[in-house]
Amino acid sequence: MKRLRSGVMVLAALLAAAVASGCAAEGGGAGAPGSPAKPAAGGRPGEAAPQAGPARALDSYAEELKRKQAARAVAAKKWGLAKTPLAAPEPPKVKPRITTRKGFEVRNDAGLPPVFTTVPTKEKIVFLTMDDGAEKDPALLRMMTELDIPYSAFISDYVTNDDYGYFKKMQKRGVVISNHTLNHRYLPGLSYAEQKKEICGQQEKILKHYGKRPTLFRPPYGNYNRDTLVVAKSCGITAVPLWAAEAFPDHMEWREWDRDLHPGDIVLTHFRGKDDWKGSMPDMVRRVMKTITDKGYAVAKLEDYV
Repeated sequence: MKRLRSGVMVLAALLAAAVASGCAAEGGGAGAPGSPAKPAAGGRPGEAAPQAGPARALDSYAEELKRKQAARAVAAKKWGLAKTPLAAPEPPKVKPRITTRKGFEVRNDAGLPPVFTTVPTKEKIVFLTMDDGAEKDPALLRMMTELDIPYSAFISDYVTNDDYGYFKKMQKRGVVISNHTLNHRYLPGLSYAEQKKEICGQQEKILKHYGKRPTLFRPPYGNYNRDTLVVAKSCGITAVPLWAAEAFPDHMEWREWDRDLHPGDIVLTHFRGKDDWKGSMPDMVRRVMKTITDKGYAVAKLEDYV
């Protein structure tokens, strides 16, 4: 009995010492006079505690941005760009409200898709869009992928139906495929039924080949009337982006009086090659990106804002 009582007393003393030691570690903690530094979770004595979630996420985003810009600089040199394209900011969590540009209205247009040339934003960004689809240059796919420059494709079936696969590859690289009618006709000269065939027929073509009906539509030549917008809305179109500037391999053309870029401007170009232009599509990209970068702008993805 004496030995048992003695053993119990020793065990109680050991337990009390352990509890006291634990309390000291929690109460005094690292940094208490004469105490060793408390190890970080999973770390070694003296290491700083790991960062909280938001701070760590911010650091990760900054590191990813640096990595992408380094890769973009290498690609810019490879493809002969004058400067490395600037990185676009993160897209807004809430898309801006788009309204029809003054002077572009049609009668009784309440509830119809807005027609605009510039997206409302204060950021120094522009949006690159390409129309039609006649030229199918594989170098363009490689170039834009390696440079990581976003762009949007507004395609017409009459020039894409010989190679739907080219635009499927583009879509797999993150490019959104949008509507530019079946046959690129002058829409105000057509009847309501004819316009419906052109616009809604292309919606179905794009659904069949690319898996989704577009929500963006650009009328050929930028021409439209009220029937155009009514028809477009009837088959799922929510917005009609036109353009503020147009890019060619050897020059730029401007809609605005000051012949300059502005935050949120939409830039138009075309799928064209040397048969139509004084240069190739990569030549056009080099030209437009020099203009955009020299003016301090980055290219953002239109569908992130509209």
